[in-house]
Parts: sequence; structure tokens; C-alpha cells
Amino acid sequence: MNRFRFGAYLLLLVFVLIITGCSNSSENAGEKTASAKEATGKTGLSKDEISNEAFKELFPLQYNSYMKNEKMEDTTYGGSVKRSKYDPDKEPLLPVLFNGYGFATEYNEERGHVYALEDIRNVKRITDKSVGSCYTCKSTAVPKMIEEMGDDYWGANFNQEIWPKGEAMGHSPIGCSDCHDPETMDLRVTRPSFYKALEAQGVDTSNPTKNDMRSYVCGQCHVEYYFAADNSEVTFPWSEGFKPEEMYDYYNTVAKGEGFEKDWVHNISGAPMLKSQHPEYETHTSGTHGKANVSCADCHMPYERVDGKRKITSHYWTSPLKTMDTSCGQCHGDRDLDKLKDRVLEIQEANVSALHEAQDISTTAHYYINKMITSGVSQDKIKQAQEFVRKGQWFWDIIAAENSSGFHNPQGSMDSLRESVVQSNNAIRLATEELVKKGVSIEELNSEIEKVKTAVQAETVNEKKKDHAVNSYFPAQQPVVPVVKK
Repeated sequence: MNRFRFGAYLLLLVFVLIITGCSNSSENAGEKTASAKEATGKTGLSKDEISNEAFKELFPLQYNSYMKNEKMEDTTYGGSVKRSKYDPDKEPLLPVLFNGYGFATEYNEERGHVYALEDIRNVKRITDKSVGSCYTCKSTAVPKMIEEMGDDYWGANFNQEIWPKGEAMGHSPIGCSDCHDPETMDLRVTRPSFYKALEAQGVDTSNPTKNDMRSYVCGQCHVEYYFAADNSEVTFPWSEGFKPEEMYDYYNTVAKGEGFEKDWVHNISGAPMLKSQHPEYETHTSGTHGKANVSCADCHMPYERVDGKRKITSHYWTSPLKTMDTSCGQCHGDRDLDKLKDRVLEIQEANVSALHEAQDISTTAHYYINKMITSGVSQDKIKQAQEFVRKGQWFWDIIAAENSSGFHNPQGSMDSLRESVVQSNNAIRLATEELVKKGVSIEELNSEIEKVKTAVQAETVNEKKKDHAVNSYFPAQQPVVPVVKK
């Protein structure tokens, strides 16, 4: 009897071992790696690993989630389809507003992070004069490149030096090593400009919390920035604060004192202009969710169930409107999510409507100043009007370039667009007073402005749209080059 029980016990033990062994081997490849990492704190990857593919076998569930960013889907106010922002339902007057600058040649809607290298390589704004800073938030090779090149990285030629170096290093588009230490998978900031800007505000960056890091890793790239005058270093205009008016003051004081005055001179108004980038971090931080200490990842990287049982952090960076149960629902579970979605869309609709109004008035202002120049109005008055249009377009563009259609900070966005309209109208009013003195027909001027707007929008070839923004009535205004006495 004892022998029978002992034999049965051995048989049962063998059976259990077989089952558990098969179970382990049939689980995804990341199970063992995850367990090993938990035990050692190490992944086995080199600290300098920059290939996204290197993480695939170790973290297949997260990698598959990341690859969802290949999807190209259009949405009401955004989406991830590669289409031009010049389209009639987008911002069709951009070839006027950015005339004389690369954004008047090609300016597309944002796509998934997996397309970052493809898009930066092919966009027509990149020329033989472009510098390394243009590559900074597109490639996993950047941290190592900055480490090797130091400050020479920023101003190095994009086509001749930076891109070939990135290819030789085996760069990947925005991915794993940009936000994670390859050895430990701890969150990290890899772009030095971010911490520099926070420290300029007096923020202690030596020991950020995990919740801080869940926004910092996004904020190191989703920000407003400019290229420093002395070495083209990516620089954030934050020492005065995150609000549009605070950043504008920074440009007129700190940046100007360091030699940076403008991104370009406008080809129609001759005004020295600023181009906003993509200030999601600043807008979110100043908004309701940011002030409540909600991180970027809480909404854009919610937990998701995969393979029917496991829960991971989503690496599919998309609109929370597509994942409301897990993104919005984790905090607003007591709300009707359909009604909540309707409320979000109402906010975005109001914002986009105000955005288009501000865009149109800013466009008109540029042409009024053009007429001031060709009509011989005094330089003092022209410069006053140019400052108005510069400021008006800044307060419009800081919202236009931001990717939430106003939702990150609804009130702040509407306030900024309202200020844009005020400043652009100031330019028009000042110009009107001076043009009337010169005998210019305001009725005729307005008629010519509408003609040129129509011509820009009617052109079907996007690259040629900017050419219709100037004509014999509104000649291009080239910046005056001062004569250097010898």
C-alpha cells in the first residue's frame, strides 16, 4: 500500500513538472526575461542600445503595443494620417501665415512616432542648411550622438553629418531607449534641454517622482523650443513660465538678450516672426488635468489587457477618446463616458472655430502691413504694426501647433486665441489710420486680400500655394540688409 502511494505520488509529481514546464515554454518570450529582470534588476541589454528591435524579444507585449502606432486613422480634429495642414478643413491659410519660411512649403499632420525618421528625412523643410537640432526628437541615436559630439552636435549639418552618422549607428525612430534605460528599463530623460529649462525655473530635477517621470519623458520633446543663436542648441523658453504670454515675454527679453530675435522675417509684412512648435507639455501643465497632477501617461498610456489576461501599460500613443474605458474611465468612472466624449468634442469644436477666426484675421493683418510699406508709411508706424502682427500670430500659433485642439487647457487656449484677435486687430486698426492718410482705398485693399486668399486655397499643388500669397499688388518684402561701412 505504501509502495502504491509512493508510486502514485511520483507519477503525480512528474505530471505536474511536465505541465508546468510546457506552460513556461509556451508563454510569451517576455515572461522569462521579465522574471530575470525582476530578480536581477537588469535586462542584459547594453546601456548604449538604441535599436527598438532589440527590445522586441524581451518585451513582446509592449513592443506589439508600440507597433500599433503604425496605424493611420483620421479623426474629427486630428488623427494620424499623413495629410497636409493646408487642406480646406484644416488650416488652409498657412502658406500665407508662414510665407518666407519652410512651413509655407510643406506642413503635414502628425503621424505615429514610428514614422519619425521617415517623415523628417522626406519633409521639404529639411535643406542643405538644416542643422543637427532638427534631428533631436526624431531618433534614438541622439543621446549617444550628443555624448560623443558635445555642443558640436547642435549646429552640425543635418544632411552631410548628422543623418549619415545616425544611420551608421543603427538609429530607430522615437522608441524604447528614448524613455527607458536599456539596462534597467527605468524611466529617464534623454534630451538635456528639458532639465536645463526646468532648472532655469528653479525646479529640482535631481530626484523626480515616478509620476513626474510619466510626464517628463513626454515633455522632453512635446514642447515649444527654438535654436539658440550662438550654437543652434535646442532651447526651451521657460524661465518666465509656461503660459503663452510668459513665453512671449521670454523671447522679447531673455532670448533677445542672447542674440535670438526671430525664426524668420515674414515675406508679406516684413515682420520678424516666431514659429511655435508643439507645446503639449506646457499646455497640459497649465490646464485642469496638469494642475491636478494627472500625468501624460495616465491619459495617453492607460493600462490594457493583452493575451486575455495580462495587464500592461499601453505604448500606443493615441487620443484618449479611442480608449475612454481605460483612460478617462479610471478617474471618471462615475460619469457617462458617451456624454463625456461629447463634452470633449464640444470643447474642441469651439477651439477650432476660434482658431480659424484668429488665423483669418492674422492673415489680413499681414497684408495691411504690406500695404503700409508700399504706400510709404513711416518706419515707426510700420514697426508698431509689425510688433502687433508678430504677437497676434504667436498667440494663435501656440494653440494651432498644439495637438489637443484646445482640450489640454480649454480656457487657456481660448484666452490665447482671443488675445491673438486683439493684437491682429490692433495691427489692422493702426494700418487703416495710416493708409487713409495716404489716400488708400480700404475697400479695394480688402477686395485684393480676399482675392489672394482665394488664390492660395485654390492652388492644388501644395508647394505652389505660397507663391500665390504675393503678387504685384502685394509684393514680397525681403529683409533689409544693412550696409556695412568699411
